Amino acid sequence: MQKLLIIGGVAAGATAAARARRLDAKAEITVLEAGPDVSFANCGLPYYIGGDIDSRSKLILQSPESFKSQYNVTVITETEALSLDREGKKVRALHKPSGEEREYSYDSLILAQGGKPLVPPLKGVGLDHVFSLWTLQDMDGIDDFIRTRNPENAVVVGGGFIGLEMVEALRKRGLQVSVVERLPHVMPVMEGEIAGFLQEELLSYGVGVYTSRSVEEISSSQVLLDDGTRLRADMVLMSVGVRPTLKLATEAGLELGDAGGLLVDQYLRTSDPGIFAAGDMVEIEHRINGAKVRIPLAGPANRQGRIAANNALGVPKSYSGSQGTSIVRVFEAVAGSTGLNLNQARQAGFRAEAVTVHKEHHTSYYPGSQQVTVLVIYDRETGRILGGQTAGYAGADRRLDVLATAAAAGMRVHELAELDLAYSPPLGSANDAINMAAFAAENRISGYSPALTAAELDQFVQRHKPAFIDVRDYFAFERSHVNGADHVPLTHLAQRIGSIVKDRPVIVYDDTGKKAHQALRQLVQAGFDEVYNLSGGYTSLERHARALGFSHLHVPLLQPEEKSLEGNGEEEDELAVQESAGTLSGHGTLVIDVRTPEEFSFGAYPDSVNIPLDALGYRAEEITDKNREIIVYCASGARSAYASRMLRQMGFSDVKNGGGLMDMMENLA
Repeated sequence: MQKLLIIGGVAAGATAAARARRLDAKAEITVLEAGPDVSFANCGLPYYIGGDIDSRSKLILQSPESFKSQYNVTVITETEALSLDREGKKVRALHKPSGEEREYSYDSLILAQGGKPLVPPLKGVGLDHVFSLWTLQDMDGIDDFIRTRNPENAVVVGGGFIGLEMVEALRKRGLQVSVVERLPHVMPVMEGEIAGFLQEELLSYGVGVYTSRSVEEISSSQVLLDDGTRLRADMVLMSVGVRPTLKLATEAGLELGDAGGLLVDQYLRTSDPGIFAAGDMVEIEHRINGAKVRIPLAGPANRQGRIAANNALGVPKSYSGSQGTSIVRVFEAVAGSTGLNLNQARQAGFRAEAVTVHKEHHTSYYPGSQQVTVLVIYDRETGRILGGQTAGYAGADRRLDVLATAAAAGMRVHELAELDLAYSPPLGSANDAINMAAFAAENRISGYSPALTAAELDQFVQRHKPAFIDVRDYFAFERSHVNGADHVPLTHLAQRIGSIVKDRPVIVYDDTGKKAHQALRQLVQAGFDEVYNLSGGYTSLERHARALGFSHLHVPLLQPEEKSLEGNGEEEDELAVQESAGTLSGHGTLVIDVRTPEEFSFGAYPDSVNIPLDALGYRAEEITDKNREIIVYCASGARSAYASRMLRQMGFSDVKNGGGLMDMMENLA
């Protein structure tokens, strides 16, 4: 019987354990988890704080008890691995509740210890109103602080995924929020124009955005920035990055990589052939350029856990790497990226270019269409898709997945242009935004319609002093335009073409780039030698200006539209608790269903009482007999295991976990 030991039980570790059991019914599988919880939905934590997820128990995916009953996997929580004896194939660990040190042997070992939030050594970072968000306990601490201390102002330090998700969550709880980002714009991995879309959304909801600035000091009521700005802060959330948990691996002499993670090969095997690793702690091969990188994301971690289990049990399977596909929603705005951004692609040695299009996410004539942005990054010499980014209020996720698939498959621009994508008026367009972006890339590569992105514009203006031609209508031009641009509406271009200068490059722009392409073709056919379409038009220009600004041209920025939140969390809804014929008082066996009222309404064990897990802490006080036999159940056994522990901690002596509803009904039969 093979002994598989897994250190870490959240994303990669939990997946590895489940996969290992499916591969080998006889293997002895043990998971050591340093924290109190195993297999919880850490990506959902901000959404519970913000009220989007109304039940804490929904974040609990598995428990030690459910792992045992469903997979015959032994999970030991609150157990920290202290040392690794590679030669003896043993791990020494501390069981924190008892203080006892224990030894675990293995035939194969999977390290899945993940990472921990970076906490910079700032003055005041240890104050009780300063938080990080990584675990259920972190989430509970933040939630409790808001409930009991009623903070009015918050500062979020870090404009990445968790930082922006927490900005939204805190605004929904009624706080005034500022976000501080050390780099030039939020979501630094994204292009400036995509980040500008997000920053405009933040400003629309009254969020203060402070980029290219760092925190110097935190006090009880303020945050001091390095430029002297003082921000009011009744609470502070630190979200500046993740550091891989490598102490055990380092002390055991396992090899680390240049990117700062644990080095693994294509089989996720470390420098020790008996030890595999997965998740946030490892560095893997980037799927586009082959570089070793760390990509601490849930999707890659879960897939790595699955593959590590295969290889640990002698079922060879290679890992193709990751390209870092990721997406974020900030209030109503959505933006995502996949593969390499433009700077990364050029640094990797590609002759990288990009184009941007803005198009309705479904046909414009069907009600409810919204503009979606697609930015495609490709190699000019080969046409290979290197990456891409999308943004919008609808449809950005679908387009991002197409770009991710295209980049992973090594597709070329011309293949993307000819891709058949689903179309129906309520759902798409005959030529999707993906197709249109590929058309624009083909036109730029061939020279049929030369283009410049907003990111390339500043340097081009500095070197070539081009003329700008704005072909939008009068009202759009009056509202805002590039300083010094000539206004020549497209409908008047033929009549006024003789007034346009020919002694320097000409850049034409409209709102999105579509009409400017038409104008460019007219100018080229009229004898203009050097004409460029501003890819993405004024929409991209304005977004880039909001995120990064320009040094060599002036783009006035309009005040973002003010938006408000409905039901921002200031008034809390009471939990609706439905009960069946069962009673909490009296004697005899008490059966408690800890699912949600909605789940309970679809069917329940006879005479059971519905007490949702979130309400159990205070409803249990109604059970007067601490020695009464209590059976708790839920849908799968995970939440009921958690409830069983809660009741025992509250002093109830005869508590049994009934598992899932189907288990209960089977026992009834």
